[in-house]
Order: sequence, then C-alpha cells, then structure tokens
Amino acid sequence: MLLTNYTMKHSNISLFVPHAGCPNQCSFCNQKTISGSVKELTKEEVRSTLLEAKKSNLSSQNTEIAFFGGSFTAIEREYMISLLEEAKLFLDDGTFSGIRISTRPDAIDREVLSILKEYGVTAIELGAQSTNDEVLLFNRRGHTKEDIINASLLIKEYGFSLGLQMMTGLYKSTDERDIETARDIISLSPDTVRIYPTIVLENTHLAELLKSGEYISPTLEATVSLCAKLLEMFNENNIKVIRLGLHSGGNVDEGYLSGPYHPAFGELCESEIYLKNIRKKLLEIYKNENNSEIKNVTIYVNEKEISKATGQKGKNKESLLSDGFSVTIKGLETIEKYQIIVEEN
Repeated sequence: MLLTNYTMKHSNISLFVPHAGCPNQCSFCNQKTISGSVKELTKEEVRSTLLEAKKSNLSSQNTEIAFFGGSFTAIEREYMISLLEEAKLFLDDGTFSGIRISTRPDAIDREVLSILKEYGVTAIELGAQSTNDEVLLFNRRGHTKEDIINASLLIKEYGFSLGLQMMTGLYKSTDERDIETARDIISLSPDTVRIYPTIVLENTHLAELLKSGEYISPTLEATVSLCAKLLEMFNENNIKVIRLGLHSGGNVDEGYLSGPYHPAFGELCESEIYLKNIRKKLLEIYKNENNSEIKNVTIYVNEKEISKATGQKGKNKESLLSDGFSVTIKGLETIEKYQIIVEEN
C-alpha cells in the first residue's frame, strides 16, 4: 500500500497495476521500476490493502482508492471488473469516498465508462504526456492529440472528475512544445493535473537514446524554471496541480540514469515562483533607488510558506542578496499563497 497525500485534506490509497494493459512500450516507461512492483495485483491484495487502510485514521469523505501504474481500462475486462468489485465493497460500507483510475486516452469509450460508473469510479486520469503528435510518435505513445481530446470530452460528459498528466523534456520536445501542451490541457478544463519531468530509467528506449547521445536530459535548474511557469499557468486557470515530479519512493533511485529527479521537486518549483514574485515586488518599490547599496527588507508571506519563500538551503535569500537585498522572511496567517508584502527595515 502507498498512501499519497496530494492536499492537506485529500488522500489516496494507491494500488499499482504495473504495466498491465499497456499495448505500447513508451520510450520512457519502466513501470516496474517506478512502482517498485513486479507482479500482477490480485483482488485478494486489493482487499487486504484496503482492510489495513480502513484501520487508519483517515477521513472517509476525503479518501479515494486509486488504481495507478498501468492502463486500467485496457487490461483484460474480467480482471478489471474483479478489482473494481473488491474496491466497491469499501465504497458501499462508507469507508472511502470513491475510486480513481489512470489509463490511456485511446482506452476510453462509452462502454468502459458505463462499467466504471457502475462500480463507483469517480475520477479518471489520462496519461496525455504531450499534445504534440510528433512527440507522441517518437516516444512510442501509440495515441494522438485527437485521442486525448476525444477521451477528455467523453469523461466529462459521463460526469467523472477529469485528471490529465503531462511530461516535460520528452524526446523531441522543447520548452515551447511543453508550454503548448499545458495550454491545450487548460483548454480541456480538467479538475486536476500532474506534471512529470522526464526521467531516464534503465531498460527503456530512452536509456538507449541517452547512451547513444541522441537524447540529452534537461538540467534540474532548467526544468524547475519551466515547471514553475506551468504551475503558474494552471493556478491562474484554477486547475489544481496535484503532483510535480515523480514520487520519492518506489525504487526510482535503483533504475535512475539521468534527468531532473529531485525528491522535493515540487517545492523547488514553488520556491522559484516565490523568488520571481519577490523580485517583481522589490523592483516595483525600488526601481528608482541606488542599486549600489544593500537594502534591508522584511518579506511577509503566508506562515505555512516560509520555507518555500526562503528556498532550499536559503537559496532565494542568497539570490536576493546578490541583487542587493538583505531579506528577512516572516509569516502572516492572513496572506494568500504566493502573495508578497514588503516592509522596509
């Protein structure tokens, strides 16, 4: 069992179906490494995992069962239903609020959506990864941008919560193409988004491209900068980003070869947003001041966001000092997330 909190109030009881149902071996994919699982999930394991989770002090109204790791609606139909049957027992007794599944855009149709609705599925996440057809082709995704659009519209038509997953830094992609993917996703108005920077894992096609020199992983710094922009885009459109970067567990370190993997990747991106916002505010206040003198200022942010505003190991404070500002960062309960108040010392 893997318990993933993606907000302070919402939790997933995650059950991994490693590589099940996937008709393609995508360039980046080694699901056995990502999930840490190498054997087929059984209905008995579903039951035992959920019984164990039932003992935990979780809010029934804010906890979902989540089938992740494969293409859930592409697995053998009888097997899929057997897993759903076990999970639904825990919906019927009020233990959990719903079921979340992840799948491929080309594995969605009206028939399967009717089955998912019958068994209490409430949210469907699509592994879109990119909306650029060239990027999808070269990464062996096996579906098109049109498949993403059609599946998303169907999911919303049937009343499911829609989640879309995208990746940055894929083979043949660029920052501009990744930003365009984000724009396309915004146009589909999903409820949630996950952003995964491309990580090169052993035993993948991307690993071969890396070793041949045909693929070069983006740096961590460049990826943080890009993903901070994407996070702002989704926030501005009221779309919740529920994950930034791969989960730090699940044996990723064992198969890692290259790429911007960091266990606190999401926090790095949010710190980048704070640094940009602080710089913008300081520039507005001191645009006509003498820049040769160090200015002492106090920056107020939401009290829960102090570490993000400070940056890992004080990186943001160091960057601002190089700009000519010695800053003290303090918290206020009344300030909104990403809001900045500057006080001259």
